[in-house]
Amino acid sequence: MSQRLRIYSYPQCGTCRNALQWLAQQGFSVAEGNLDVVNITEQPPGLEELSTAFEQLGRKRLFNTSGQSYRALGSATVAAMDDQAALAALAADGKLIKRPFAITAGGTALVGFKPEEWESALR
Repeated sequence: MSQRLRIYSYPQCGTCRNALQWLAQQGFSVAEGNLDVVNITEQPPGLEELSTAFEQLGRKRLFNTSGQSYRALGSATVAAMDDQAALAALAADGKLIKRPFAITAGGTALVGFKPEEWESALR
């Protein structure tokens, strides 16, 4: 796989660690220059990346519905937000975003980790 990938992950997230391990097995590494790893809680994706993911994957797949930030907001509050407010909330709090969250250099968005889905997208 020769794509360049930026992955937003959370160091304490087991799914993120699994995704990073799988990516290493596929030849992705920071040292090789084809992988950027960003802590999603310290530097959430920006509105542009989130908008790209929103268009490709839909609003529902972007939210980490099992996280504390989502529960603090409440599903009714999130449901009442218009799309721009939802994107702004996601950009402001990385813990609201389902992880791992990744964007290829070509603009393909990936969220959550399903090896078969990621393999297909990264070819």
